[in-house]
Amino acid sequence: MGYAHDYADAIMHRGRVPMEPADFVPDWADRPRKAKFYPGAETLPLPLCPPEPDPASGDGPAGGFTLPLLSGMLQDSYGLTGRRLGVQANTDLAALPHYTQANWSRGTASGGGLYPVGVHWAAGAGGPLTPGLYHYAPHQHGLRRLLAGDVTGEIRRALGPDGPAATQYLVLGVKYWQNAFKYNSFSFHAVSMDVGALLQTWRLWARPHGLRIAPALWFDEERLAGLLGVAPEEEGIFAVVPLEWAGAPDPGPAPVRSPAPSPSAGVRRRDAERSRTVLAFETLRRVHQATLGRAADRPAAGALDAAAAFAVRGADPVALPAPASAPVGVRQALRARRSSFGRFDATRPVAAEQLAAVLADCAATAPGSEAERPDGPRLTSLYAFVSHVEGVAAGTYAYDPAAHALRLVVPGPPGPFLQRNYFLSNYNLEQAAAVIVPTVRTTAVLDAVGDRGYRLVGAAVGAVAQTFYTTAAAHGLGAGVALGFDNISYVEELGLAGTDEAPLLIMMLGHERQRPADFRHEIA
Repeated sequence: MGYAHDYADAIMHRGRVPMEPADFVPDWADRPRKAKFYPGAETLPLPLCPPEPDPASGDGPAGGFTLPLLSGMLQDSYGLTGRRLGVQANTDLAALPHYTQANWSRGTASGGGLYPVGVHWAAGAGGPLTPGLYHYAPHQHGLRRLLAGDVTGEIRRALGPDGPAATQYLVLGVKYWQNAFKYNSFSFHAVSMDVGALLQTWRLWARPHGLRIAPALWFDEERLAGLLGVAPEEEGIFAVVPLEWAGAPDPGPAPVRSPAPSPSAGVRRRDAERSRTVLAFETLRRVHQATLGRAADRPAAGALDAAAAFAVRGADPVALPAPASAPVGVRQALRARRSSFGRFDATRPVAAEQLAAVLADCAATAPGSEAERPDGPRLTSLYAFVSHVEGVAAGTYAYDPAAHALRLVVPGPPGPFLQRNYFLSNYNLEQAAAVIVPTVRTTAVLDAVGDRGYRLVGAAVGAVAQTFYTTAAAHGLGAGVALGFDNISYVEELGLAGTDEAPLLIMMLGHERQRPADFRHEIA
């Protein structure tokens, strides 16, 4: 077993055995920026995005990405869309009125609101821009040109002969310090989910346009780090996304694979770090090294079948009604998405049709990596701690997606258990209508595809969390996702001891209190 197994075990037990450094306190005054900054780099503004297609009006699918479509996907996922200053129960409330600590809304969720994922566009032949490597600047909603010249051949070499061929690629990297300054050794777990959440936002956004997002997670990571000009031990490259570009030429055969990257193909500009002191964490270094990607290690499609979710347990099924239709589209839902932070109202139960919609959408979510078959088994299981849902008795249930039903696991109101095992003070979990918990067989994934699979586990759970947020917002419901809970208590409560099912998130759903004190100003 590799180090990823040890890290996964430490994550599961951190509620009882703190991860090192146990006495760590973030230096908020010396925090890093929420995005990379390249002084002197030219920033190219991105155009407006066309409206979301309306099937009722006969709008057909797009023939591929265009610059306006890519601009819209980036803005609706990671771009800043508004400033929020609602009165809520999170610990950062007192700081929000200060401009330097303002809370800017984005379509994609991120652990701690830190947004450490950096997006680079490798523009090749047939695209709208001069071929080169560009960094997406979310605060300016623009592209910073870091390198001139077509580097898509270098990306294809990193992907290996069996990797996806394209003339345009998006490359997702994580600068660890942007998250580790707060979460230290836990940060790798959090950023893996952040990557999955962003990929799922893109997948949800692209679907109405008839476009496909199929990330590659296995490639020669250190080769791409050299191309991006980043230190491999400081920044991980988590995913490469080929883009089907409208009117692009055939990408041609795979380039000849050289043992080392071209010395001329590499960004020379460097990100300017704001923090005066940057710390390193041994656990983070070790799990990053253990999960480094290599194209030669790419698993065969279907390798994850051995890590499929177990058959659904529980009592006789309690049928759910058909899922309610979402009253708004994806783009509007992403603009409305936010974390409720203690604003749930238990006096207004959620309709069973709305809970059904959230569960069905979450169950249908998958990372979509090259290790999965399109029609393969699901990796995640869902459990629902139901407190205030119309027509559903309070209790803890397993969700059966095939039957679209709930199966009782533990009878009785779950509120006392939920609140007792939550570490923070920003939510009263009993006030939520339901708390949904996704599980993944983490050990089975690592056994099936190796240590790199830990990043896939995070991507799978992060994707479910993003679907949860987006569906909840589309139905006008409040939502919140949290990592601060005792994982082992959930294993015991759900009867998962002796299995490798790992509860990795709790996702709270419910109506928010009416007419809250709030301030919201849209900027995009």
